[in-house]
Order: sequence, then structure tokens, then C-alpha cells
Amino acid sequence: MVPQSAQRMLCRLGLGVVALTFPLGSGMAAEGIDWANLEAPEHDYWNRELNDPFTQLKDDLENGRLPLDFRSEKAYVVSLLEALDIPVTSQMLLFSTTSLQLRMISPRNPRALYFNEDLYVGWVPGGKIEIVSMDPEIGGIFYIFDILLDGKPPVAERSERCMNCHADDDTRQVPGIVIRSVVPGPTGGSLDSFRREDTGHHIPFSDRFGGWHLTGAETVKKHWGNLTGRLNQGEMLTTPLNPGDRFNWETYPVQTSDILPQLLHEHQAGFSNRILEAGYRARHYLHEGGGRLSNRVHIDLLKEQADQVVKYLLFADEAEFPRDGIPGDPAYAADFAKKRMADSKGRSLRDFNLRDRIFEYRCSYMIYSDLFQSLPPVFKNHIYRRLGEALDPQTGGREFAHLSRAERTAIREILRETLTDLPEGW
Repeated sequence: MVPQSAQRMLCRLGLGVVALTFPLGSGMAAEGIDWANLEAPEHDYWNRELNDPFTQLKDDLENGRLPLDFRSEKAYVVSLLEALDIPVTSQMLLFSTTSLQLRMISPRNPRALYFNEDLYVGWVPGGKIEIVSMDPEIGGIFYIFDILLDGKPPVAERSERCMNCHADDDTRQVPGIVIRSVVPGPTGGSLDSFRREDTGHHIPFSDRFGGWHLTGAETVKKHWGNLTGRLNQGEMLTTPLNPGDRFNWETYPVQTSDILPQLLHEHQAGFSNRILEAGYRARHYLHEGGGRLSNRVHIDLLKEQADQVVKYLLFADEAEFPRDGIPGDPAYAADFAKKRMADSKGRSLRDFNLRDRIFEYRCSYMIYSDLFQSLPPVFKNHIYRRLGEALDPQTGGREFAHLSRAERTAIREILRETLTDLPEGW
């Protein structure tokens, strides 16, 4: 991990970790990354008391109080996911060697990922369990531990090495979620990559899924999933790698790596990284102002950040869907719907569309997450005000023209009935 002080020096010299790639306007690009110093007292990433869901369960895991099944690795993973309230149907398989356990990952032994709103679990058969657990204020807390089938409880080590990839330009400098799309060679090593330093539901399908297995995506005509490559005289040649061709599906809890959880994983990663950046900036600016936002430049930067967050919340730039829509795994859709919060008309932000977009009502369900709700109140209230303006047919502006009057009205009504902290008169 590059120390924060070294990162700042590299930035000043124009080398290495330079924050000149933020797609958030010239003000933010020119500002530098002092706001993202993890060791600064307002963040204190390594020493502060943690409030992420896995840390809250860590003692139970290490003292044998979690009801885990030791009959096999698969049984162990299923029971762990159940204890963490993560659906097994969220399973995604990837065969690119993009993990701490890269030596164990290959087309013959794909890595499995599972997730809910604030927990991400990775497992390589024959290897270790990897956890990314989202602390609502400081972001991803990274753990790794062995699967001990003798019944002995594991020791979950907080991993610093994960920060090499999970706190750089790919995550907007905050401890977030990385999703990469690569062309793996025959053994899983990357030959080419796409959409670096960018994550979210706006990424075109044609740039996604490289190095990942993909099921249920027959309607998507162009993507990089289910392929390996090789270079021949400078030209990239690809070969199909159908899910299950080189591995046994029975190794894994379910026989899917469905496109629907992959779409939600992409959306959540983009949301989390943007919200964490906003939180880090707001905390830093408040700290510099002695608890107040008095610096005009800081206020303008946060307003710009809030505008970007609102656009993301409302799916303003969602990638174009295939003409025939996306079927989606019914089992995962049912698991996802278990947490729906409906208004008095039965509508929810978790209602799928899947004909020409992901959701029927285009406002992110992640607005209910601890990550969003833990934003500094002065900043969150500004987002709420901007969100209210965007959903007003008279003040929404061209950037929200993708929302019809009926959809704006529905989203406003859903939020009014399901959120308890909207500003007065919203």
C-alpha cells in the first residue's frame, strides 16, 4: 500500500496516483486528493471503531457461535452466506486472475462472488474467503480467512493488501468496490482491459463482463463475457468459454452466474464509490471549517458532487438495454424482492422493469442504505433538495428528461412514504 503522504507527494510531482481523472468537473479535478487521506483525523480509517456488518459478527465467527456447516466447502459457504443474509442466487463467477488469490483462479476454477447491499463475499474453491464489508462512514473493510472444515473457528484477518486496488482511481480514491472487465488469456491472466477507473450502470454492455461467466444474457448481442483471448501478431483473437465447459457446476451452490445480479452489482459499486467520495469530501471540508462549511470553494465542490449523486440516483445515464430486454433469474429476483419497501399503492424502488431498463421506478433502492443515510446531514439534506427539484416536472431540467411526469410523481410518492428523514415540505 502506498502511504497517503507518499501519494500526495506523487501527485505534486505528476507521478503515480494523480487525481486528474475524476469525471466530476474541472474544480474537483484540480483540487488534489488531500480529502482522501485515510490517516487524517476526520477519517482515521485504520484506527476508528468500526460499524460495518461483518465486524459486528466477527467475534461470533471466531468464537464458533455462527451456525456453519463443515461437511464440505460448498456447505460451509452456503451456511456463511445465510448467516450474513446474502442470497446464494447472487452468485457471479469470474475466471480472470484479479484477486489476492490469483494463483488459484483459472477457467477450471472460477472465483465466486456473492453480495447484498453492504456485504460482498468472494470464494475460490480450495482457497480462502474474502470479505468486503461496508462501514457506512469510511467504506470497505477488507477481511480474509481460511475455511477450516475440522470445525475449528477461523481468524478473520483485516487485509491491508486489498487497498492496493480498492482505494485508487478505480474507486475514486476511497475504500470501495472494483469491477474490472478484461480479456483473459487461456489460463486467466489479463491480456487487455476496458472501462478502467469507471464503475456504474452507465457502462455500455459492450464494455462489460470481460473475465466473467455470464448466464441468462442471450439477448445481449455484444459483451466480453464467456471469452478467452490470445494475441496473434498484435491482433486479439477470442475463443468462447461457455460456463461449465471447464469446471463442474456442482462445485458451486447454484448453477448460475446470471446477468441480473451482475447488473445490480455494477449499480451498487458505482453508487457506493460515489457516496463514499461525497462522504470523505464532506467530512474533510467540515473538519477544515471547524464543523462548518464556510469555504466557498468547498461549498461549490459539494454542490457539484451532490448534482452527480442525484443524477446517479435517478439513473440519468443508464446504459442502453438490448431490444428484447433481459429475462433475469427468477430465483434471484425473488430473493432481491424480499427487502422491498412498498408505498400505500404497492410500489417499490425494488420493482424490476427489465424490458428497457433495470427498474420500473428509476431511483436507486440504495437510498435506504446505511451508506447513504450516514452521510453528513448538511450534505444529505442538500442532496434531498436537489432530488426534490429533479423530480418536479417544472424544475427537473433536461438532464432528467428520461423520467416521465408519471414516473417522477410515482418516485416522489414512494420516497415520501418510505423515507423518514426528508426535509420539511419535500
